[in-house]
Amino acid sequence: MPSAWTVRSITRAMLPVLVVLTAIELGSGLVLDTFEGTLLRYPSLLVLVPVTIGMAGNLGSILAARLSTAFHLGLLTFDPTDDQLAGNAVATVGLAVTVFPFVGAGAWLLQWLLSEPALAFGTVVLVALTSGVALAVLAVLVTLTATYAAYHFELDPDDVVIPVVTNVCDVLGVLVLFGAVRLFV
Repeated sequence: MPSAWTVRSITRAMLPVLVVLTAIELGSGLVLDTFEGTLLRYPSLLVLVPVTIGMAGNLGSILAARLSTAFHLGLLTFDPTDDQLAGNAVATVGLAVTVFPFVGAGAWLLQWLLSEPALAFGTVVLVALTSGVALAVLAVLVTLTATYAAYHFELDPDDVVIPVVTNVCDVLGVLVLFGAVRLFV
C-alpha cells in the first residue's frame, strides 16, 4: 500500500480506474435503453430496475467492506478454504435470497396500487429472486477479484474495491435483470 496519502498518489491510483468505470456505466445505459419497450409494457419491471441495480451494488459493497477490513487486520487469505472468505460469500448470497423476494413483492404491490398489474405477482417475485441470487453470486466473484487485484497491485482495497464493485454490479444488474425477464416474461 502507498506509504503516504497525497493528492498525486490518490489521483495516480484512481484516475485510470474511474475512466474505465465511466465507460462501463455508459454501456449499462445503452443496454437499459434497448429494453425501454419492455419496461413501458410492464411497469412493475420498471420499478425493479433501480432497486435491483442498487441492491446488487449494496451487496457487493457490504462484502467489499468486510473483506477490506479482514485484509487490513491480516485475517484474510485468498485460499478457497478460508472460513472468513467462504462465510462472507455465503452471507452475501443468503442476504440476496431473503431480500429480493420482498423487492419483487414491493414492485408488484406498487404497480397494483397505481393501476392494474400487467404481470402476475409470482412472475415479478420470481424475476426479482432469480436476478437477485444471480447478482449476489456475481457480486461475490467481482468483489473477490477486485480485492485480490488490489492486493496484488499493492493498492488500498478501501479506495479501489467499492467503486469497482458498485459500477460493475450496476452493469451486471441491468444484464441479469433483463436475462431473468427474458426467461420468465
